[in-house]
Amino acid sequence: MAEGEERIELKFRIYDGTDIAHDTYPVSTTTVGTLKQKLIAEWPQGKTVIPKSVNDVKLIHAGKVLENTKTLADSRITFGDIPGAITMHVVVQPPIAKKKTEKKKKKKKENMQKTNSCSCTIL
Repeated sequence: MAEGEERIELKFRIYDGTDIAHDTYPVSTTTVGTLKQKLIAEWPQGKTVIPKSVNDVKLIHAGKVLENTKTLADSRITFGDIPGAITMHVVVQPPIAKKKTEKKKKKKKENMQKTNSCSCTIL
């Protein structure tokens, strides 16, 4: 770490109100993806929702979902004279299984075939 590099104090609030990974982070070199990896490593045991990968986790700051490849500086995380830690919200949202999406599309297509051009249902 470079001498005098600006750091920011962050904590991350998960769905049940628990705060995790409270620490200070270098603003110019810490990426959102790195933060997500740390969150997964420090995720509390026994929770009903557990992320399996970085893609399962969404970090939200000031109403924006942060991008994995951007640094804290790139993401314009507010820092400076703010007392205490900045709280980011963590949402766990596993990617939708491909099979479920395909089943929905197939079912929708079948339903469309049952309807003619006047939107009357054919029995």
